Amino acid sequence: MSDVPEMSDLLETEDPGFQQVLACVFGIQRHESRTYLTLLENPGSTVAELADILDRDRSNVNRSLTTLMEKGLAQRERRLLDSGGYIYQYTGTELPEAKEMLHEALDEWAERVHRSIDEYGAAEE
Repeated sequence: MSDVPEMSDLLETEDPGFQQVLACVFGIQRHESRTYLTLLENPGSTVAELADILDRDRSNVNRSLTTLMEKGLAQRERRLLDSGGYIYQYTGTELPEAKEMLHEALDEWAERVHRSIDEYGAAEE
């Protein structure tokens, strides 16, 4: 069983929470939506810092961050260390922008559903 909520989960919930909507609309797992919300509270975090906050393995957090970046929900910035080398710091997409992305994705989905309804049986007419 997948940890990604289905659209039916969202439609059947009278008052879905933001984390559930985020996971469903973007097709991400619940732990990825939790990682995003944690990034909003802790901008500029490293994988190690997020792993500690989320109490998850660093490799799992790294995979979540990769997914969030692919969905446009996180950004990575390389910071040079005084001692040499560098680390990556991650920041979540600001909430107003993420909300706009959610609205746009839902509007596009609704348009496709309406089109599918309207086109059904049209070839038979």
